[in-house]
Amino acid sequence: MTTKKNSVTVRRIVVVGMLAAVATILMYLEFSVPFMPSFIKFDVSELPALIASFAFGPIEGVLVCLIKNLVKLPTTSTGGVGELANFLLGAAFVLPAGVLYRLKKGRRSALLGSLLGAFLMGACSIPLNYFVTYPIYAKFMPIDVIVGMYQEILPGVDGLLSCLVIFNAPYTFLKGVVDAAITFLIYKRISPILKGKQH
Repeated sequence: MTTKKNSVTVRRIVVVGMLAAVATILMYLEFSVPFMPSFIKFDVSELPALIASFAFGPIEGVLVCLIKNLVKLPTTSTGGVGELANFLLGAAFVLPAGVLYRLKKGRRSALLGSLLGAFLMGACSIPLNYFVTYPIYAKFMPIDVIVGMYQEILPGVDGLLSCLVIFNAPYTFLKGVVDAAITFLIYKRISPILKGKQH
């Protein structure tokens, strides 16, 4: 019994590590989108973290978020600020999704959890960017220049807070929705493999 339990634990650690590795790779496969300033990139690196959260639990999902950012830290171009923000927002996404799914497993709870997580991630992006990320970025690029990049897309936007509410929050929510949609497409097929239950 102990051997079987140890085997399951080792497998869980290995799979979480593999999902973190995939998340790290996806983090590097980022690209610009036309409706956001060029310094903001789109990626689906929260996808493996959401899968881990559903397969093993919310803590494992958060661990994937943490590991991928720690791995990327040595090659950071943001002084670690971007990685910190990415971790915190990723955790805000996968934690509620994993908790709701663990309380009541099923497609409905997974969907509600994912949408709640995406909403929280979008909402948290406003204070996090306003009080932490952008003030640090401002040491390298003045806030007026940053706001000006948003104004090139939408001339009527005024001030950093407006930029974050109009652009960043919906964009971050959209990232969560995309991650959730892909997860729903593939999770049922890969879940038995992740848990070692394939026949």
